[in-house]
Amino acid sequence: MTDSVPTASAPPTSSTVRVSDRFVAYVHQLCASKQTRAALRRGLGLPVQRCNYMHRYLVPWLRDHDDPHHGDVRRAYYAVASLIAARPRSARDTTPSQDASVSWYERPNLGASLGQAVAKGVLKENTAESALHLMARQSSDAIHPGLPALTRQLLAGGITVDWAVLLEDLTWWNRSRDRIATRWLESYFRTATHTTDPAPITTAAEENDR
Repeated sequence: MTDSVPTASAPPTSSTVRVSDRFVAYVHQLCASKQTRAALRRGLGLPVQRCNYMHRYLVPWLRDHDDPHHGDVRRAYYAVASLIAARPRSARDTTPSQDASVSWYERPNLGASLGQAVAKGVLKENTAESALHLMARQSSDAIHPGLPALTRQLLAGGITVDWAVLLEDLTWWNRSRDRIATRWLESYFRTATHTTDPAPITTAAEENDR
């Protein structure tokens, strides 16, 4: 017996609701089915070409709502759908927020989530900063495989991940990496509570002057 695609309620028609928010709501509805959630979870960290069990759920969405032919767009949608499906049990009861009164740039991006994790002791400061600086130098192909472990650690620690913001950031990463990475870093440093002063960075020239 095959698992049919759960019937999603009609998405909001208001122009204030972003397509990314509508997609996140759609995936949450899909995950109400244990079998569908398992199918989506099988795509964790994988390129689209290896996500055969996800196509039946995501191809129709991309056809009707976004550009299904752009590789970065498809990869971002598949990645976020699998990350939502792989949420630990403690995080499954959270519902996506679509508060149009909050500016898009005021919503927490991945940098803000990492900052919150440091402030609450979920992650060590040097671990979070190292992860951010590493991602800032990488293409999206290098970032995707590490997202499952990172987001699971955040969620297990009670840190919220705004999936819609992550979806759009991943979609544009290869085309606007510096801009997005800067926003992540700025959000991180505005959010994290630093208990110690960071060690100063010493250049070779400064070392020779000592």
